[in-house]
Amino acid sequence: MNKIMTAFLALCAIVLASCSSTKVLENDANDGFRLSQYQTFNFYDIEASGDTSDMAAYKEGTTALKNAVAKQLIARGLTQTTANPDLLVNIGIVVKDKVQTRETDFRTDAPRYMGQRRYSWKSSEVEVGRYKEGTVTLHLVNRQENKMVWKGVVSGILPNKPAKLQAQANDAMTTLFEKVP
Repeated sequence: MNKIMTAFLALCAIVLASCSSTKVLENDANDGFRLSQYQTFNFYDIEASGDTSDMAAYKEGTTALKNAVAKQLIARGLTQTTANPDLLVNIGIVVKDKVQTRETDFRTDAPRYMGQRRYSWKSSEVEVGRYKEGTVTLHLVNRQENKMVWKGVVSGILPNKPAKLQAQANDAMTTLFEKVP
């Protein structure tokens, strides 16, 4: 899977992968901010950087994430519009390749052949798996004042199957938006 597809999985998936759940890393609102103060919203354009060789996958992932955010905002009484929205949504995405390791142990990983007695055995890290971790940052911006009024960051393990993209994006945004005042 190339980096662009990974970015999309991060966008949308952030994350209820098999054994892990979405983690809200940050939830910060300006004093007096209430989502109920706003009636309309729209999104800033999302620009890609890095490996953009698969634009179709990038657009699919971006659309899934925007749909998940829009679903949350609409459920809270806002309407999406392109004509002078009250609130603008800025989306930032970071995807990191991770390696899961474990430390060897003499009791379970001792050498099978002893041979000469002049050697030493040292514990070492052994790779047991690879995965992708995604982080999505959302900024809600008051369009008239051009001022950020809320920031939320959510992180988690990305799914291996692109078919799970929209469902995981929805789950992640539901978890994040539970924190919006």
